[in-house]
Amino acid sequence: MSKLRSIIAILALLAAGPLAATLIDSPLIFSLLAQSTIAGLFALSVGFLIRQNGMVSFGHAAFFGLPGYAIAVWIPAGAVPGELVIFGAIIFTTLFAFVIGLAIVRVHGIAFGMLTLALGQGLYQAAARLRGVTGGFDGINLRHLPHDLFGLPVKLLQQPRSMLVVTWLIMALILTLVWLFSRSHWGRLTEAIRDNEERVRFLGYNTLIPRALIFAASAMIASIAGVLFIIYNAFISPDTLHWTASGEALIMAILGGTGAPWGPVVGAFIYFFLKHEAGTYTTHWLSIIGCAVILISALFPSGLAGVIARSIHLLRPRANR
Repeated sequence: MSKLRSIIAILALLAAGPLAATLIDSPLIFSLLAQSTIAGLFALSVGFLIRQNGMVSFGHAAFFGLPGYAIAVWIPAGAVPGELVIFGAIIFTTLFAFVIGLAIVRVHGIAFGMLTLALGQGLYQAAARLRGVTGGFDGINLRHLPHDLFGLPVKLLQQPRSMLVVTWLIMALILTLVWLFSRSHWGRLTEAIRDNEERVRFLGYNTLIPRALIFAASAMIASIAGVLFIIYNAFISPDTLHWTASGEALIMAILGGTGAPWGPVVGAFIYFFLKHEAGTYTTHWLSIIGCAVILISALFPSGLAGVIARSIHLLRPRANR
C-alpha cells in the first residue's frame, strides 16, 4: 500500500506542473512559478546537503553560477554543440565539487561553512575581475544561443509557461531520485555518518568518500538549476556566485524544512510569493521575510514541510475510520 501511495504521489507531482500551465492565465503568476521552480532546485541542493551530510554551505552559489558562465562563454563560440556544453558544464561542476569536497568535508560546523563561503566568494571575485572573459559586473548577455536545445526551441524555453513545464518535470524527476536515494542503503549510510561518524568508521566504513559524494551530488543539482536559470534569463552576472545567492537558497531550505526532500522546494515557492506580495507594499520586504524565518524556525523547527507531514499523519487515522 505504501508503494502504491508513493507511485500516486510521484504521478501527481509530475502532473501538477503541466496542469498548472493549462489552468493559469496570468503571465505574472507563470513567471513567478518558473522562477520559483528553478530556485526550488537550487534550494533542494542545499537541503539535500543538510539532510544527508548535516552540513550547511554558505557558498553553494559557486555551483549554481559556474555552469552558467561555462555556457555563456562556450556556446556563443559555436565550436561545440550546445547540448555537449551543457552536459560538460554540469559534469565539470560535479567533479570540481567532488575534488573540493574531499578536502573540506573533513571539517564540520562553522569551519565547513566558512570554507564554502571562501570558495564561493573566490569565484565571485574572479568573475568580477576577469572582464575580458566574464564581462565583469556587467555580466554576459546571451544573444547568440542555439536555435534548439535538446530538440526544443530556445525561444520557447524562455517563455514562462513552457519553462515552467520543463523545470517542473526536471524538478519532479530529481525529487524522485533524491527520495529513492534517501531510502537506499547509501542514503541510510550517509545519514548514519551524519549522526555519528565515529561509530560508522568504527564499523569499518570509509566516511570521507560518501560525504564527498553527497557534496558533489548536491553541487550537481545546483548546477542543473544554474543551467535552467541561464537558459531562461539569457543573462549571467557575478551576482549568481555571491554569498547572498547562497543565503537565499538557505533561507528557502529553512522555510520549507530539510526533514523531507520536498521541503526546500516548498520553501522556495513561499519565499518568491512572499517576496512578491511584500514587495508590492514596501521596499523593506527582506525584513518581513527575516521575521517569517525567525517565527517558523522558533515555532516549527522542522519547517513547513514538517507541519504538512504531521498534519497528514494526524488526519490519516481519521480517514481510515
